[in-house]
Amino acid sequence: MNRKTLLIYFPLFFLFLLTTSCSSTKKIKYFQDIPDSGELKTIAKGEYAEPKILVDDILTINIQTIDPQSSGPVSTGNITSSNATALGAAALFSNVGASPSSGYLVDKEGTVNISIIGKVKLAGLTTFEATQAIQTAVNKYYKDATVNVRFANFKINVTGEVLRPGTYTMPNEKVTILDALALAGDLTIFGKRENVLLIRDNPDGTRTPYRINLKNSDIMSAPYFYLRQNDFIYVEARKAKSDATDAAQTKYISIAGTILSLIIVFATRR
Repeated sequence: MNRKTLLIYFPLFFLFLLTTSCSSTKKIKYFQDIPDSGELKTIAKGEYAEPKILVDDILTINIQTIDPQSSGPVSTGNITSSNATALGAAALFSNVGASPSSGYLVDKEGTVNISIIGKVKLAGLTTFEATQAIQTAVNKYYKDATVNVRFANFKINVTGEVLRPGTYTMPNEKVTILDALALAGDLTIFGKRENVLLIRDNPDGTRTPYRINLKNSDIMSAPYFYLRQNDFIYVEARKAKSDATDAAQTKYISIAGTILSLIIVFATRR
């Protein structure tokens, strides 16, 4: 083969490399309906509903009075850190392992048993409503007391094609699916952006599945955009992963074959 033939091979070789390395860009890009330039549309605000306290939730209840010593036993909780671990109260916060704290377990009757105060029904209430309910009970025993209620086990489970699958305890209640995926290190290149599965527990014991398309910005206004405690997120793998090993081998063989062809061209060129 002459030099003219060689000049034809080189562009084809580099075109091959370009197409094999860039062909998957569209498969991994988020929010593809948002243009790269020009006037950007406003995304509708998603409705946020405060999560309800459920049976087996663990709550941090902080009661402060004028005399800190008198309110100490009230704020201690009815489970210890080791109990919280057994109940799965906490696993990971952000990228660092976090130790579960003590708190109050919501029993099967939907109540918490607070020292001195007694049982208070909290299941079905938001933390704001629970604060008010406990405040009413506390006022019978303490003067000028302040109450604060938070989830100690607002955890989200993320598994499948993410960098760091696991259970994550969130620092606050207003958490989005994007927050959860970010904590898990984002989707891998094999994760299906257009078909993420969210499974949500309902108060009656049933579960509701949602299919989420991360390529569309409409998810930001969807009712499942804000997560609830114990939500389970599963990122399905693209078919490409099952063939990843074979595909990689095929790619390297193709590249090797192209290089070998070039070597032959050089060797046979007269």
